Amino acid sequence: MATIEDQIKTIEEEISKTKYNKATQGHIGKLKAKIAALRVRKEKAQAHAKSSGGGPGFEVRKSGDASVALVGFPSVGKSSLISQLTDADSHIGGFAFTTLTCIPGVLHHRGATIQILDL
Repeated sequence: MATIEDQIKTIEEEISKTKYNKATQGHIGKLKAKIAALRVRKEKAQAHAKSSGGGPGFEVRKSGDASVALVGFPSVGKSSLISQLTDADSHIGGFAFTTLTCIPGVLHHRGATIQILDL
């Protein structure tokens, strides 16, 4: 599929090749409306591309047969659970938001390797 820029150029070329008279003015008007719609779509796509990815994130390489993420409310024991199940050094504290990054750990269970992520 052609990009939005290519579509706009194609339509503009068609407009420039079409003679303007009473019989073709409706067709040219529709082509101009298509160009306007494509430009709006292009602007929305650019605005969306700029706004996504709001802040710093993290990337964890997948390992094992499956990946499990522990997500939940603060101070409910996610870090304690991952520390007991795996050999991961997840910092445990008695206050909220102790874990600020992703802590990966690997659990070996019945021949399966399971990656557990503490978020």
